[in-house]
Parts: sequence; structure tokens; C-alpha cells
Amino acid sequence: MHLTLFYDGMCPLCQKEMQHLIKYNTAKHLAFVDIMDPEFPEKYPHLDWEALNNRIHGEFSDGRVVTGLDCTYWAWKLVGKGWVYAPLRWPVVRWFADHAYNIFAKHRYKISYWLTGQERCPRCELKNQ
Repeated sequence: MHLTLFYDGMCPLCQKEMQHLIKYNTAKHLAFVDIMDPEFPEKYPHLDWEALNNRIHGEFSDGRVVTGLDCTYWAWKLVGKGWVYAPLRWPVVRWFADHAYNIFAKHRYKISYWLTGQERCPRCELKNQ
């Protein structure tokens, strides 16, 4: 199973998570695509950039799309660490977790600033993609 992650490369917290995923992606089940890359619209004209910018998206090799915490869960599961996010997918917890994620996604730059002192990465780049 292969999952392509579409993430915000200008978000410091998003960058940190992608860096951790890259470290654990030894079996190469994940690919990483920065939606802030200037060439993104040319490479992926079939994707809705606004939707991708509103929340993380992933596309499986069979074309299925997952978003938000479902995407995050699958990414971590594919690197052998799904247990970290599994509780957020439990039925009762899921509703609250998804609402919290939507708030985070909408305010990710401000939250990044509070947590890291950096609102946006000047042009973060992931290594070993």
C-alpha cells in the first residue's frame, strides 16, 4: 500500500510531522508533496488546492483519498506507528478529535507561532523525500 501526502510546506508544525514520517518511512510506503511548491498547480492540476490547503490530504495508489486525522492515522500506520493516532479514530473520540483538528488546521500558522515562535517557514524543505 502506498500513500502520497499533500502537506503545507510553509507550516512549521506540518514540516516537523513530515520530518518524523520521513525518518520512519524506511519501507517507502509514503510519498510527500508540498502544496506550496510553485510547481504544484502544474504537476497536480486535477487536485483542488483550496481543499488541500484547508486540511491534510492523502491519496492511495488505488485513487482513494483520505483527509484530516484519517490521513494522519494512515500515514503513521504505514510507517508502523499507527497506534499513536489509533485512539483518535475510536467512535466517540473521533468526533471530538476531528473538530479539534479542524480548528488546528484553520489556525495552524498562529498555533505554530505559539508553539515554535515561527508562524511560517521561510521556505522549509524536507530532506530525503
